[in-house]
Amino acid sequence: MDSESELLFSLSENELEALADGNLAPSSQERLDALLEKNTNESLDGDEAKELDLLLSRVDQLNILKTRARLTLKQHAEAARQ
Repeated sequence: MDSESELLFSLSENELEALADGNLAPSSQERLDALLEKNTNESLDGDEAKELDLLLSRVDQLNILKTRARLTLKQHAEAARQ
């Protein structure tokens, strides 16, 4: 996939900035922290392990979106300078 296909053209600059600064919801972050702590202590049950995997997948997806938003903002800034 080329970098052009990674850009989020349909979003406004304000939307891109909000996305680039985004985080997990506080309740999800608290749950993730609790599950990571339990995982460190090797005390997760099967359902908790699945929940941890799901939350980590969400973090990964959020990080990908944040990176794409930053890339798009950078592209906008470069285009404005030309």
